[in-house]
Parts: sequence; structure tokens; C-alpha cells
Amino acid sequence: MVTTVDRLVAKARAGLDRPGPAEAHAAVAEGALLVDIRPAAQRAREGEIPGALIIERNVLEWRLDPTGSHRIPEAVDHDVHWIVVCSEGYASSLAAASLQELGLHRATDLDGGFVAWAAAGLPTRSVDQGLR
Repeated sequence: MVTTVDRLVAKARAGLDRPGPAEAHAAVAEGALLVDIRPAAQRAREGEIPGALIIERNVLEWRLDPTGSHRIPEAVDHDVHWIVVCSEGYASSLAAASLQELGLHRATDLDGGFVAWAAAGLPTRSVDQGLR
């Protein structure tokens, strides 16, 4: 059966408890980790969230799998609370669902992505110029 990307996103989101910007900001204060999956060119245009881990989408699963040989130091176990961020919250939903398939049961994504985070007035920085 053929599907559409909209159906894939809807299916991914059905299994996610997606925090908005304020909720995600609070979750980070309690230990959640933000993971920005946007490509460098997009981060350069839009800006970044201070403290977010930068892991581009094409290597995300390899870096966050706590059993993998290419994991980052923060990928200590399957209980880490990962919040994936893309520009508007579409690619991040697909990525978070993939992480859940790896057993990372607390993985989710930021509803509205970086655009919503910035619109909420939460901290951002220019890639070249520091905090905004």
C-alpha cells in the first residue's frame, strides 16, 4: 500500500508526547537533552538554541543508540529524555519515531520546531554572533 509523507508524519506523531517550546524549555531544565537535526546551512540562516546538541539527521540513530559504537557520550542508556528539533517540527517527528523504534522510549520532538521556540522568545543565537 502506498502512503504519503503526511500519513507518515501523523503516524509518527501518534506515538509522541510532543512538548511545545515552554514545556521543552522546562524539560531541559530538568535534564532533557535538545538535539538539533537541521543541516548547517539551515542553522546558519535561522540560528541555534544554546546548549542544543548538533547532530544532523543522517547520523542521528548512530549517535544516540546507547549500544552503538558511534554513540555520543550523552547516549548513556535507553532512558535519556531526547527532544529532537528541526525547523518546523516535521522531520523531527519522523526522527523521534525512529529513535523510539531503537528503544529510546522517552524520545520526542519539539512541536513547531526551532521556529516556534524562537517565536516564544526563548534563547537563540546566531551561528556566528552568539546569543540573541
